[in-house]
Amino acid sequence: MIPHKAKGGSRTAGLVYYLYGPGKRDEHTNPHLVAAWDDGIIASRDPGRVEGATVPALARLLDAPVEAMDGKPPKQHVYHVPVRLDPGDRELSDAEWNHVAREIMDAAGIAPMDNPARSCRWIAVRHADDHIHIVATLATAEGRQPNVRRDEPKMQARARELEKQYGLRVLGSGDKTAKKWPTGAELGKAARHGRDEPTRVTLHDRVRQAAASATGEDDFFARLAKAGLRVQKRTAPDGNTTGYSVALPGDRTKEGRAVWYSGSRLAPDLSLPRVRERWTGRDGASPTRPTTRAEAWQQAAACVEQAAAELSRSGDAEGAGIVAALGDVLTTYSADAPRMVRGEIKEAAKAFERAGRAPAVDRASSQARRHLTDATQSLVLGAMMVGGGNETAAAIALMNALALAAVAAYQWHQAKQHRMQAEGAAAAGRHLRAATEITTGAATGGGRGRSSSQSSRNRRSSAQPERYEHVVREALPGRAEEILSDEAWPALATTLEAAGEAGYIPSTVLGEIAAQRELGTAESVAQVLTWRLQGRMQQDSVTPPKTPTATGPKTPKKRPPDRRLGEQSEAQRAAQRGPENRPRGPRR
Repeated sequence: MIPHKAKGGSRTAGLVYYLYGPGKRDEHTNPHLVAAWDDGIIASRDPGRVEGATVPALARLLDAPVEAMDGKPPKQHVYHVPVRLDPGDRELSDAEWNHVAREIMDAAGIAPMDNPARSCRWIAVRHADDHIHIVATLATAEGRQPNVRRDEPKMQARARELEKQYGLRVLGSGDKTAKKWPTGAELGKAARHGRDEPTRVTLHDRVRQAAASATGEDDFFARLAKAGLRVQKRTAPDGNTTGYSVALPGDRTKEGRAVWYSGSRLAPDLSLPRVRERWTGRDGASPTRPTTRAEAWQQAAACVEQAAAELSRSGDAEGAGIVAALGDVLTTYSADAPRMVRGEIKEAAKAFERAGRAPAVDRASSQARRHLTDATQSLVLGAMMVGGGNETAAAIALMNALALAAVAAYQWHQAKQHRMQAEGAAAAGRHLRAATEITTGAATGGGRGRSSSQSSRNRRSSAQPERYEHVVREALPGRAEEILSDEAWPALATTLEAAGEAGYIPSTVLGEIAAQRELGTAESVAQVLTWRLQGRMQQDSVTPPKTPTATGPKTPKKRPPDRRLGEQSEAQRAAQRGPENRPRGPRR
């Protein structure tokens, strides 16, 4: 349940007319009163259900205390609070909405239940199943203005109590880390001008991309200008820059003035002090300059893996710095990710945005945060590089590393009881896993949108998981029962079968990928092992052969041992595979 204090106004009748009208963005159906300062108003003055009742008459009743106030009444005397249910909540009855409205008005200080003399007049209009609009006029029966100090946090706290009382989803209390969402006026303006999104959203995305990729303050402002934004710096008397604002060319008010947004109006972590934190603690060293995009992605994957491993051991300030830097890595990568999965990576970056804003006072620098800074720099450099190397394998490695880092961020936030941030990390992880499966499926012949396990099922019948139980018990005896009872175990079994057909010894390669990194923070060990094995198979795929020299006879060379199988003989390999996994004859 979300009570949202809307912008105040001066025309009571205008707002009530809108609530009883057809609506501009949402269709208004069956508008009617569900609550009022006096229950008799519902039965006698409801323009939606009482014959002869009108909006102007109801508005005059609401405005009567304002007109009777001693002295000059407040200019913005109309108080407006929409209260909306979460999409997954059950529908409330009119009687339940009546109680909700009274509780919200009591919490806001508009109509204290224990002091009617200090109450204002108000109504609650319902014109949809999932929300109501509360309208009040800011004048008490004593002719004074009500005390609405800290009304918004008080309404949110009361909403949490009502959620428990009515069995609704209990939302997290605000921690002042959410970005600023577009207002109704901004949405309407975008629609009138034919824009796909409000100006605030466009500015937020471009500023975040510039902040994530910049290497310093001058570079940050240069990137804002390159992104096509108007930039206005705020300077102190001593000449130091203390803030900035951005505007979209062509976005103007009715009077023709540019509409400026400061960084903090776009999101809490886009204020200039927060943006500067990205460069705090840098030692000036940069990662080895990559020669190809694939090499840049491989460097970034290694940095992300190191940072994810350190996150589980980090305190509040260090962890806050790590998750913020991880958000920058995702944002930077989303601009240059493989086209096939760029949409998924962008959705992952958007989902992780809230996870990157941990409710901590400070964001301490740490070795892990510097690893992620290096990862971002590698991605920035890679975007300027030509193709080359095995980009598919490098992309899978980076997506796997980012997915595991999202799991680590989820568990860190869970341990700190950061509910909204944990949900953001979990959502980002789902998008990253989908991107990994799409890329792996395409690389192994499954085509776009299908995972490697799906493409394997198209080529042959699904693996029988019980045939590979002995492989898991042999390679990972301490985790065998956990893996075999995991929902992702059939997918791992199918991938093990694919590995066996590709020439790997399933038990050997399973032990190797399990030893790459710790598995203690994995939400699903079987799923993580599936990703790692798919990535290992892709990385070990055949690379283009070197071009032979044009002159001179070819010198026969002793064939090196297969890097996937080691020094074992075919007989040894067959013995370890077991009769059920021995090589099959040619497929007819």
